[in-house]
Amino acid sequence: MKIVTLRPDQFTKFASTHKYRNYYQTTAYGNTMIKFGYNVHYLGIVNENNKLIGASLILYKEVFMSNKIAYAPRGILCDYEDRKLLKEIIDKIKKVLGKQGFMMLRIDPYIPESIRDNKGNIINMNQQATAIIKNLKRVGFSYKGKNKFFETEKPRWEALVLLNKDSNEIYESFDKRVRTKIKRAASSGLEVIRDEKRDIESLYDMIKKKQSNPLNFYKYLMKNYQDNIEIYYARINTSTFTINSRRMFEQEQETNAQLAEMIQRPYLEPKERSNYLNKKMESDKLLETYKNNLVLATELLKTHPDGIKVAGAMTITFDNAAYVFIDGIKDKYSSLNANYLVKWFMIDDYNKRGFKYINLNAIAGEFEDKHQFSGLNESKLGFNTTVTEYIGEFDIILNSFSYNLYKNFKKGK
Repeated sequence: MKIVTLRPDQFTKFASTHKYRNYYQTTAYGNTMIKFGYNVHYLGIVNENNKLIGASLILYKEVFMSNKIAYAPRGILCDYEDRKLLKEIIDKIKKVLGKQGFMMLRIDPYIPESIRDNKGNIINMNQQATAIIKNLKRVGFSYKGKNKFFETEKPRWEALVLLNKDSNEIYESFDKRVRTKIKRAASSGLEVIRDEKRDIESLYDMIKKKQSNPLNFYKYLMKNYQDNIEIYYARINTSTFTINSRRMFEQEQETNAQLAEMIQRPYLEPKERSNYLNKKMESDKLLETYKNNLVLATELLKTHPDGIKVAGAMTITFDNAAYVFIDGIKDKYSSLNANYLVKWFMIDDYNKRGFKYINLNAIAGEFEDKHQFSGLNESKLGFNTTVTEYIGEFDIILNSFSYNLYKNFKKGK
């Protein structure tokens, strides 16, 4: 067995058919990261018959006295179940990379550990996951563990919508609160489009607060992934928004007044009165929302008579599936639930186009207790998503002396 350098086309040929293939292990991703300070190496693993049995895109930077740290995003693409073979592979990689000044290698293989429902209940376990984790530990990797939040380079938990039914059936499977938000967003005057012009600047305005990547990062993604990048937008038709906001406000005023009158009736049973009171409180909240929407709509009709984009998402299509790479909404318009309408439009669109599933991206792996990412989870799990839990992240030290010096240097800064 030996470790070789692959040409990009050789790597693509192998990676595109591997069972752990993913859009990070592509030359498109490598070409993007080159523009942002990373070096890229396409590593191949060849057996004694000169057959390619493994490969990986390796990203790396010099970080300390010409020493480097390497990262194989969602890699390495190889057989993790054969412990003897894995040990031989890792021993060879350690030897080769160690001689080239690498201190550490990080991997987070694209291997599911479990498939769960949107309540976190296990549907299916990968029977090989435990053995794979043990194998990686035995060959020298340290394991970051079964983290529930975002402590690693890539998320360990992702939410997918399976596109295996009629769109109406998929819609009816959503949580009632999600369907309500979608209906309210659509009825308020929001429209969603797949943007053929791929206006990345408008989307960047919606995401830049939560992303460290510059605008050029997304431009290079678009250049390198080409037609596999798509952008969706929710746009307010300000004329329709104004008309609908006034109608909804006036209808809720009428409902609110009726509920107020019902509460005052002297012959109501306590339970019945309590029921009307709860409805009145809910109506009060809606009335305030619709009032604010009407004020906003009136303002927007003056300032943006031709409409305004308020939410959007970028997707990468790969291997007959769609992946939400980034999405966002303008804070000022968050009450309109435009992000829910965008998700539904994408789900419906990709379903009609014959895709296997749409990956809504990261969630937290805590499904019961409240936490800082509860809102993120709610915005995705309510779409009756299927959750994939990956095995996680692993590091292996290639040069202990240099790496310990580097750690001590960082502590002293």
